[in-house]
Amino acid sequence: MTRHDFDSSTTTTDDGSIKPAYHHAPLRIAVIAHLRHPIAMPFMGGMEAHCHQLVTALVARGHDVTLFASGDSDPALPLHPIAERHYEAVMPWAQWHGTPQLTAFQDAAFGQAWEAIGAGAYDIVHNNTMHPTLHVLAKRDRTAMVTSLHVPPFAGLANAVADTSADWLRQTVTSHAHLATWWTTPPATVSVVHNGIDTARWRFHAVGDGRAIWAGRITPNKGTAVALEAATLAGIELDVVGPIDCMDYFTDQVAPLLDHARVYRGHLGGDALVEAIGTASVLLSTPMWDEPFGLIAAEALACGVPVAALDRGAIREVVGDCGALATDAASLAQAIGRAAAIPRAACRDRVTRLFSLTAMVEGYERAYAAAIAGARASSCASTTEVLA
Repeated sequence: MTRHDFDSSTTTTDDGSIKPAYHHAPLRIAVIAHLRHPIAMPFMGGMEAHCHQLVTALVARGHDVTLFASGDSDPALPLHPIAERHYEAVMPWAQWHGTPQLTAFQDAAFGQAWEAIGAGAYDIVHNNTMHPTLHVLAKRDRTAMVTSLHVPPFAGLANAVADTSADWLRQTVTSHAHLATWWTTPPATVSVVHNGIDTARWRFHAVGDGRAIWAGRITPNKGTAVALEAATLAGIELDVVGPIDCMDYFTDQVAPLLDHARVYRGHLGGDALVEAIGTASVLLSTPMWDEPFGLIAAEALACGVPVAALDRGAIREVVGDCGALATDAASLAQAIGRAAAIPRAACRDRVTRLFSLTAMVEGYERAYAAAIAGARASSCASTTEVLA
């Protein structure tokens, strides 16, 4: 078996954690994170949680991984800092988005990462950023790279993906729903890799305490106020958990809906977040945009917590028959009771069947293998042309 041959036949262990890979040679993998927030608990959102989990899972599989991220990311990760701090701490996106200063900050940081990658003999780059320049560099240098597309096809990123088509540049999306927003006819270089859930961490809770929970960034596109309106209409207690990403939204639309039964619990992370979600009877998910996946919904299902959600983006694909869907606050209030009646064991089973860490990593390993093979084929073709 050569260095880049794959036999992804491993499984998860009995406790749900990922089993080390012994059936293929380990790869040297460079994972590049975005720089707006640190890759550290408590996570600002799903992208940070996914990147942390990805690196941890790849290491557990036996791969040699380096994470290129801000220096205030989790020091327990195999971290190569490319900026002292995440840029939201020094140049908040709301004030600096689109400015030459923020562009220069990111160009310098990702340029530093690319230099280190070029000198580091990496087999594959896993790009988790939205930075278009990385696509240009990878095509120019014939560097095998897999890009996970976590966002809609924004012009800059979509153009970069389209303009740098190559066999050694692969893309992944986290749902079939998200795939359809990017391409009417997907190219052969793209694959769907669902996010994986660490079911050892997101442990099963057999019963809920009658309370609903909403978790995420408090910002208009997450619809926190809709969840509060629905909980009030349904007459159910609701805990709101997460960082305040937009203070104006919190002050004007969220805070007025809080009362003794609907309470903001702050920004939780680690075991505190798992406990808060796992002991609830239902999770409310209220995306106001077409989310590519909906990580918090899958994490709740892993705990046995059914989901009542607005039917946007990939939520239907994630929750399946373990959720109740709605179109607005009034119908969401009705959906809460239907969701709470769903057997909790069925919710857990859905995640272990469809969204395991092993399935996620194996999906990425297949994309890595395809990108590496594409780079090799391109190199051979170029050599043939030169010698002809």
